[in-house]
Amino acid sequence: MKRPGPLPHLIRRFFGSLGARRPSPADQLFVADHLQGAALGLFEEQQVVDQAHALRCAVRVATMRPDREDLIQAALLHDVGKRHSRLGVMARVVASLLVRMRLPVTTRMQAYLDHGRLGAIELADLGLPEVVAAFAGHDSDRPPPGVHPDDWALLLAADLE
Repeated sequence: MKRPGPLPHLIRRFFGSLGARRPSPADQLFVADHLQGAALGLFEEQQVVDQAHALRCAVRVATMRPDREDLIQAALLHDVGKRHSRLGVMARVVASLLVRMRLPVTTRMQAYLDHGRLGAIELADLGLPEVVAAFAGHDSDRPPPGVHPDDWALLLAADLE
């Protein structure tokens, strides 16, 4: 299991999550332009906070690389594994703190902490470009085999928003 991200990133995500809103109709069109079928369904099953974060990431990627549908899809879907935990923002904070202190976590908290692996498994079965599942696993700052370092760096930067 990967440790949670850098503390400043987690703090920014926490405060950003407090104002998360459902994607606007324009945002929903953006998502539908880039995801179809089961992939769109996975995006829509995410909590609003995760949809909002994924959308910000994808817009940043699309601004930098509008020609790279695979990278936009990777940004939109990178946290779909979080939905398995069914944890709200505060429980996620607690899970992140407990793991940092090396204390035990509940089964649902463990599912949240394992969201990368869970999402990568799901996405690998959808027939999407390899980078989509690889980025959902996002367990390293180094790109996996077959993913260009510049593409990986762009996705990581977008995730840190």
